Amino acid sequence: MEKKEEKNYIISTIVENKPGVLYRASNMFRKRAFNIDSISVGPTERKDLARMTITINGDEPIVEQLVKQLGKLIDVIKISVLNPQNTVIRELALIKLHVADAKARSDIINFVNIFRGRIVDVSIGSMMVEITGTPDKIDAFLTLATTFGIKEIARTGITALVRG
Repeated sequence: MEKKEEKNYIISTIVENKPGVLYRASNMFRKRAFNIDSISVGPTERKDLARMTITINGDEPIVEQLVKQLGKLIDVIKISVLNPQNTVIRELALIKLHVADAKARSDIINFVNIFRGRIVDVSIGSMMVEITGTPDKIDAFLTLATTFGIKEIARTGITALVRG
């Protein structure tokens, strides 16, 4: 039996901006025992509409079925499966790092500058860093940051728009 190729998919939906829409959409995935890797929702240029960006991992037939089911929800206006090569993808991460001494603080500042991040909070034993970019960029920063000791991480999940 041939194993189907699983990959990451980005589903962008325009939905009505009203209570319960996020619940109904995420519940549709739950009912089908399908995991959402990340989901972000925010208003669009029209305040009565919101953009929901969902990332999932699966094979093409399953994703096509999920998109069809999502399209049946009454609050969903438009659905697109985005092509990563033609899409601007961003994620935000807040990372609280352990700071043992002045050298560690200096090294963290250097890494943050290399990754074009920002230091958003400083205390005696920790620093909080903001990194924005592709998920790969954030993962690369986290790999370096583990040497200092990560206290906490909060990631937004991706948001994306088609270029042009």
